[in-house]
Amino acid sequence: MKPLIKRFILFCSVVLFLYACNRSAYHATNKSHKQQAYQLARELVSVPVQQHASLSYAKEWVGTTNFSLRKPNMVIIHHTAQNSCDQTLRTFTLTRTQVSSHYVICADGTIHQMLNDYFRAHHAGVSKWGNMTDLNSGSIGIELDNNGYQPFSERQIESLVALLEQLKKKYQIPTANFIGHGDIAPTRKNDPNWRFPWKQLHEKGFGLWWKDTTGVKVPENFNHLQALRIVGYDIADSSAAKRAFKRHFMQDTTAQFGTSEKKILMQLYTQF
Repeated sequence: MKPLIKRFILFCSVVLFLYACNRSAYHATNKSHKQQAYQLARELVSVPVQQHASLSYAKEWVGTTNFSLRKPNMVIIHHTAQNSCDQTLRTFTLTRTQVSSHYVICADGTIHQMLNDYFRAHHAGVSKWGNMTDLNSGSIGIELDNNGYQPFSERQIESLVALLEQLKKKYQIPTANFIGHGDIAPTRKNDPNWRFPWKQLHEKGFGLWWKDTTGVKVPENFNHLQALRIVGYDIADSSAAKRAFKRHFMQDTTAQFGTSEKKILMQLYTQF
């Protein structure tokens, strides 16, 4: 073999080796992501098909000129219940898990946006808030790298607040619509765990909170379960609903519900 050819083959081998080394570990899943996004885009621009023979469709399709993308109106905050950001990223790129989130925020504050805000992530699961039962379709999911038994880092919360500021402004999300996974699925989930600083988030403009309850009197006929329902909690399992409320607003994981809890609930109830 001629020296020139040998050098060329060696050069190509080095280039391929460097390419393989520098290629993202998520190259294959990123490619799959793009393919799925393109498929959804093709569905969006296609002419509606008459799918139900029993309906009297018009012979000619007329498309409106006045429309825009549907936008999210809620933010659901989670903890990952895993031991690292890398572990979570892998979980969200395995087809068999069927779980995902729009954003993952690592303990060091690094933000991974894994999905366009307008796409529907699989983060809420079976859940309910008020009369809404398909939380995935109208919300943005944010996962915080936390195994569920540790405090949230300062840098992580700083990144979260900065992200929430952008989302709230971009989509005009109401203050009350920043809630936790444990709020919408109280029988299944407890994230973000009781250490999460909801009061700090409220002070930044995200989520509701309560004021000093000194002097507040609870009427004898106050129905705390109906008040929980009006706030948004699913009271089908009343113990789970009360536990979720206390975890969020009192950093308490018990279901006991006395005068102190009712005073706080009354304040929040009146905001609705």
